[in-house]
Amino acid sequence: MLNRFLFSKIDNSPLIIFRIFFGILISLECYGAILTGWVKRTLVEPQFTFNFIGFDWLQPLPGYGMYIYFFIMGTLGVMVALGYKYRFSIISFTLLWTGVYLMQKTSYNNHYYLLVLISLIMCFLPAHRSHSFDLRSNPGLKSDSMFAYVKWAIVLQLLIVYTYASIAKLYGDWLDFGIIRILMLNKANYPIIGGLLQEPFIHKIMGFYGILFDLLVVPALLWKPTRKIAFIASVFFHLFNSIVFQIGIFPYLSLVFTVFFFEPETIRRIFFKKKPPYLLQKIEVPSFRNTVYILGGLYFLVQLALPIRHHFIKDDVLWTEEGHRLSWRMMLRSRSGSIKFQVVDKENGEKTTINTKDYLTKKQQRRIGGYPDFIWQFAQRLKKEYAEKGKDIAVYALNSKVSVNGKPYRAFIDPTVDLASAKWNYFGHNEWILPSPTAEKAPKTF
Repeated sequence: MLNRFLFSKIDNSPLIIFRIFFGILISLECYGAILTGWVKRTLVEPQFTFNFIGFDWLQPLPGYGMYIYFFIMGTLGVMVALGYKYRFSIISFTLLWTGVYLMQKTSYNNHYYLLVLISLIMCFLPAHRSHSFDLRSNPGLKSDSMFAYVKWAIVLQLLIVYTYASIAKLYGDWLDFGIIRILMLNKANYPIIGGLLQEPFIHKIMGFYGILFDLLVVPALLWKPTRKIAFIASVFFHLFNSIVFQIGIFPYLSLVFTVFFFEPETIRRIFFKKKPPYLLQKIEVPSFRNTVYILGGLYFLVQLALPIRHHFIKDDVLWTEEGHRLSWRMMLRSRSGSIKFQVVDKENGEKTTINTKDYLTKKQQRRIGGYPDFIWQFAQRLKKEYAEKGKDIAVYALNSKVSVNGKPYRAFIDPTVDLASAKWNYFGHNEWILPSPTAEKAPKTF
């Protein structure tokens, strides 16, 4: 049964057209990051970036290096779309994009993580065996079919993303539409729709639609009687997100994913009219079957586990942020914070108050007060700077306060803990984060 499900041969038209659109979109994302100034603001202007902890060595290239870096990624995207040196192109892009993702999190976005995962999956898929330049140099690559597991790998990844995103919304600030109201406040100046986005009834529609869409869209696309309705709902949902939230290529990438839900023959008729239909319905169990089972099983176990890890970490993820990333907790909170860093010379007791404006860009300053990993990393940065001057220091976070989803500011970081000496707990709770106001009386949110 499992062999039939995974190793049946089907028309590869969905994979081929996905490769083409995927390559175009990632090239637009990379070239656009240069043209819109994103690279400059995020990677060039900062003195240093807040990388994922453990990847301190992964820092932006100096000078014009990051512009060249993104230009290369954009060009690799074009090569992916054309199917030119496909394996080299997609593997290189995956490595470079993952590098960008890990070297900075000031502009964190769940979609950047999704692009890492999809690029990784594409490294293993035979997406260059039709309508590609690779066929000119190696005609033997040509094939009009693919194993069914190619389709199901993408579908399962999307099912995980959407399902966890839906479940994560089942908490108080989403269900009373408070977080939606906050997210819409800075959209008031949008032409035509700005005023409408401030209306409570619109917040209710968005709240219920967001939960139901995320929960049902993948099953509805899989079931033929509801497929067209689900596709129309997808178009509306993702175009709305593109217009309102302006999140780059990702609404359009999400629409491109739908090619895997329609019948392969339908995709062939729409996009590849001259391509001969693949009519054989047969099962071919490949020699690498066990590799598919092992690698696929391990990969998806990790994908299932990461979004629930915060349940095993003390306190509420909305407060501590521990376990938030890599878990499809999208548009669930708005954070703001204030903090004062004090450096104490351990030798003579001299105290110095740090002006964060001397170190951070405006965007980094907006982040530093509200996120514990940013606070800890900045303390480590100060420790390193002073060590280079021959000084051994302690770093304290004074008057640290955070507001989550518009609620009153509460004390956030223990002011008695030397953050320069504190170790970062990768898999558990960092005790120098003070308890959330509701830690004892409220259940943990998913």
